[in-house]
Amino acid sequence: MINRRKPVRIGDVVFNTFNFFFMAILMIVTLYPFLNTLAISFNSGIDTLRGGIYLWPRDFSLQNYRAIFIGGNIFHAFLVSVERTVLSTVTNLFLTTMLSYTLSRKEYVFRKPITLVFVLTMYFNAGIIPNYFLIKNLHLLNSFWVYVLPTMIAAFNMIVIRTFIIGIPESFVESARIDGAGDFRIFIQVIFPLCKPVLATIALFVAVGAWNTWFDTFLYCSSKQNLSTLQYELMKLLSSTQNFNSNPALAAGVGANSQTADSMVTSLSIRASITIVAAVPIIIVYPFLQRYFVVGLNVGGVKE
Repeated sequence: MINRRKPVRIGDVVFNTFNFFFMAILMIVTLYPFLNTLAISFNSGIDTLRGGIYLWPRDFSLQNYRAIFIGGNIFHAFLVSVERTVLSTVTNLFLTTMLSYTLSRKEYVFRKPITLVFVLTMYFNAGIIPNYFLIKNLHLLNSFWVYVLPTMIAAFNMIVIRTFIIGIPESFVESARIDGAGDFRIFIQVIFPLCKPVLATIALFVAVGAWNTWFDTFLYCSSKQNLSTLQYELMKLLSSTQNFNSNPALAAGVGANSQTADSMVTSLSIRASITIVAAVPIIIVYPFLQRYFVVGLNVGGVKE
């Protein structure tokens, strides 16, 4: 049997070569800021002020991370953030998907006006003060549930999931109805499992938002230390370093009279360490959702 090789075309070689170098440059441009921040976070604070740190710490030090974790509340705040993120993600996915399924049913006569109401919330916002009084009147101030209840439904997420559900063949629902299944059973056993790609995408959106936010802690729970989140604690630590403009170094974790360079952190070095501490949990979670991310968002955003 004669093995005939496909002739190599000059255009293909040029395209593949250009594509390789373009993707390599894109990867470098994408990774460099994170690697540079990581290098600064492991570099001595005083040495960081000299500049010139790129991909590797010049004077390796763990003092920046000691300054972050030396406070006893940081670990409790981390647990609060994890609990908040998990509960917000689970409740948002389940309730938003249930609402999306309801509004996707053509036999539901109020689906269009209700959808319009949710869409309007994406363009109009009452503002901080009315929201604060609403939370106060609901008796959610200084309560853990202020992190969960206001985030249970999201209009944008609802639109994406609803569009995905509309693209699911109607034969699945009809077959379940013939077998005697009701709407809730159809939702739990048919629709919800089929929405896995778009749910993974929305889960990433919700989890990142819940993990990174600190302003609601500042507004509603600042007087309750046991409800403080990791981002709020890191924000307070970063704010406390702003006096570095007048005093470029701060002794962290050592005696007040110590002036050794190894015990100093600076605003730049502590900011880099805070960025790494806040980003690592999401970086760990992202690979498990990445394979669903593009497919779920494209299908949920394009189909009618």
